[in-house]
Amino acid sequence: MARKKTSIDFEQSLADLQTLVERLENEELSLEDSLAAFEKGISLTRDCQDALAQAEQKVQMLLERDGELKARPFDPEPEA
Repeated sequence: MARKKTSIDFEQSLADLQTLVERLENEELSLEDSLAAFEKGISLTRDCQDALAQAEQKVQMLLERDGELKARPFDPEPEA
């Protein structure tokens, strides 16, 4: 269940960040509102970076065998 929550949090954070950027680009905000929005954007960006780093670490752990990382080509089409 924790994995699902992390995924939802990442997706929500990314959507919130996109909305925030659009708001900063399209609205005339006061200096205080702009700074608050920028601060929130930095926080959301860090949250997304952390989630991506954790996902990358998990993928590396899953691919690692005998202490070595085994690179495999990505094949998006399942073999039939």
